[in-house]
Amino acid sequence: MSNKIVVLGSNSFSGASFCRHLLSQGKEVIALSRSVEPIDALLPYKWQDKPLAFYQYDLNHNLADIEKLLAIEKPKHIYNFAAQSMVGQSWQHPEHWFMTNTVSTIQFHNMLRKVDWLDRYIHISTPEVYGSCSGYVQENKNYQPSTPYAVSRAAADMSLHTFNDVYDFPVSFTRATNVYGAGQQLYRIIPRAILAILQQGTLSLHGGGHSERSFIHIDDVSAATLAIGEKGNNGEIYHIATKDTVSIRGLVQQICKLMDYPFERLCEASEDRLGKDSAYLLDSSKVRNELAWQDNILLENGLKETIKWLTDNYQVLKIQPSEYIHKA
Repeated sequence: MSNKIVVLGSNSFSGASFCRHLLSQGKEVIALSRSVEPIDALLPYKWQDKPLAFYQYDLNHNLADIEKLLAIEKPKHIYNFAAQSMVGQSWQHPEHWFMTNTVSTIQFHNMLRKVDWLDRYIHISTPEVYGSCSGYVQENKNYQPSTPYAVSRAAADMSLHTFNDVYDFPVSFTRATNVYGAGQQLYRIIPRAILAILQQGTLSLHGGGHSERSFIHIDDVSAATLAIGEKGNNGEIYHIATKDTVSIRGLVQQICKLMDYPFERLCEASEDRLGKDSAYLLDSSKVRNELAWQDNILLENGLKETIKWLTDNYQVLKIQPSEYIHKA
């Protein structure tokens, strides 16, 4: 039986960073993504000397090809990062989010439940399924999604719970708070703020940037995800988060301070997006206590690293699209 690990959604920031982490641990990785590989500066696994096997497969259109590949490789562990992930844009074409995140994903699960070689399936979920939270929430919180994106993700999660109950499908769930780090898409808040400063532009803060978030470095998330895959319990949800929170406004103020740039010159307020959650704060005691994981990268240090990445790669990154481009 194969010792290879399959990662779906390998061109996403979280997926590519996890692939990089796996390669650093000496793992053999098979990576699948619906998109062609982007430039190296936006693909963290390219920063490793060790190669991986990449296949451009889309859950919506290439499920038969994925099934054939998996039947040959017979991986014991599969990590699924693949999803339509933008929250605000999900209001414009909700059917696209439901097709990818719900219909095609459940078809994939239904295929996997029939194989005899899979030991662990790690489903990368999202705290968006909880809706807006008051205080820190644990893994048993009821779902109350407030956007098409969140509903589409919650539907797939609920389906997986039934598969685990009825078929003993070997799934574990991860839910991380806001991830960041070198290699992140330029339309996300941290690289967008850094890029705006480098270009002496402006940055819009939805609702003035007062929503509270917990930002966690992607390397800490990757370490937790692998620990969950190797030592977590089937059917369980694990939260991955720091114990610290910051408002979006406060986050951007930190970036401005680190880059010696006036906050008032950079930022302008704008309306909040539809259904935006004011906060989602996750209690990560479970993964800390059961799997002996802890976060190690302070926000200031992680921001400095991200600023250095974007500054060092500025000439190639400044000509890349800085806005989200939707793919149906």
